[in-house]
Amino acid sequence: MDQPLILALDQGTTSTRAILFSADGQPLAEAGAPLQQHYPRDGWVEHDAEEIFQASVAALKGAVEKAGRALAEVAAIGITNQRETLVVWEKASGRPIHKAIVWQDRRTESECARLRDQGREKRVTEITGLLLDPYFSGTKLAWLLDHVAGARAAAAAGELLAGTIDTWVIWKLTGGKVHATDATNASRTLLYDIRAGEWSPEMGDMLQVPLGLLPDVRDCAGDFGETDAAILGRAIPIRGVAGDQQAALMGQGCIRPGEMKATYGTGCFMLINTGEAAPVSEARLLTTVAARVGGRTTYALEGAIFIAGAAIQWLGEGLGIDGGPQAAERLAMEANDELGVVLVPAFTGLGAPWWDANARGAIFGLTRDAGLAEISRAAFDACALQTRDLIEAMRADAPQAFKGDVELRIDGGMSRSPWFSQRLADLTGVGVCRATYQETTALGAALFAGVGAGVYRDVEEAAGARPRTEAYRPAMAPDPRERAYARWLDAVNRVGTI
Repeated sequence: MDQPLILALDQGTTSTRAILFSADGQPLAEAGAPLQQHYPRDGWVEHDAEEIFQASVAALKGAVEKAGRALAEVAAIGITNQRETLVVWEKASGRPIHKAIVWQDRRTESECARLRDQGREKRVTEITGLLLDPYFSGTKLAWLLDHVAGARAAAAAGELLAGTIDTWVIWKLTGGKVHATDATNASRTLLYDIRAGEWSPEMGDMLQVPLGLLPDVRDCAGDFGETDAAILGRAIPIRGVAGDQQAALMGQGCIRPGEMKATYGTGCFMLINTGEAAPVSEARLLTTVAARVGGRTTYALEGAIFIAGAAIQWLGEGLGIDGGPQAAERLAMEANDELGVVLVPAFTGLGAPWWDANARGAIFGLTRDAGLAEISRAAFDACALQTRDLIEAMRADAPQAFKGDVELRIDGGMSRSPWFSQRLADLTGVGVCRATYQETTALGAALFAGVGAGVYRDVEEAAGARPRTEAYRPAMAPDPRERAYARWLDAVNRVGTI
């Protein structure tokens, strides 16, 4: 008998894609389209929510058609999404009242600063696990209510609905029958009490957001209704939902305390599963919901590196190294490690655990013997050393999660390089496990949906369906590793004063 199929929708910042998986985690086909960005003002970023939905429908249909399979074979749909992007729409017509405000958007910085100046951030962190930053969707929702004519009155009259992209797509796919999100996306709104597991009246009052606009919060592997048969050609159950980084955590099989993953793109997102403990971070990492399955909530600490792959891109665009990342890597492999060149890629400041918005990039240790090879090596090393910064911060915040062997599971563009994967293990001192299948976000959504649809008994069986990985163990001796990290820490401490 053929295995049941699971269809994953991965609605990202720059594209909308769908991937059809077999129950053993093998991708069968994918389809998708790029997503247009709108920049109405400096620092403002918007998406067309209707475009997102139409692209989602086309991608879901296209993946099944490319695989040459029938919709009747699809057991469930799983959805993963750009987490903090927000949509508000009319309940009766389904018409968005404004373009979606994207997670990158900075228009609510002044409101966040006002609340920080009032000393409110500590309480915000206690309730939500987050920081007061326009990145999160709560202040976006307040902005829309205040700046779209009649929106507050319509909200008070119960005429509007709001939600992150998962909520919007679910509502549309179900023909307006289901207004729901999952606990991971809820935990990124600044409106969700992550320990109580419910929307926070205190945060609603603080941000001036009526909680009646918000969706029902459900498990990541749960019942989100079924698609309207007229939309896809058949009613298909929606049984899994998770924000993109939490979906990747699942796709990497990080379901137990201490298991962690890092995704290397332009920047880097790193999460460690802390189990049922929701630690308060002293390093201003984010405490977030990792998953909620069977009513049981597990948590994660999350840190972000602003510049990861972007540092390698800079080698070509800024220093003129032709041939792309592969050419930069070949140069880096030829470098003389003894020269001790350090690059701090603080092109847009430093993220966790330093949080220095005024820091700027710098190169240290240049001599007449140093050249492009050493600078290239330093750029790759900066990604690894920033990862160690996050590991050390997480170790301090959640020591109970670091018992026994520690392994970092990686995906994203830079992880495709075996040389970088080994360098990462050497400079962090932890084992590195590289995913040979890179689309871990979509895979995680499919695995959650498989649990929700009964394809897998539980998350343990689902995690076992992920494709094979390649392991890298630290080969560098402790002394040179610690000298390299000491040089890095010295360099970071200098850039804030330049």
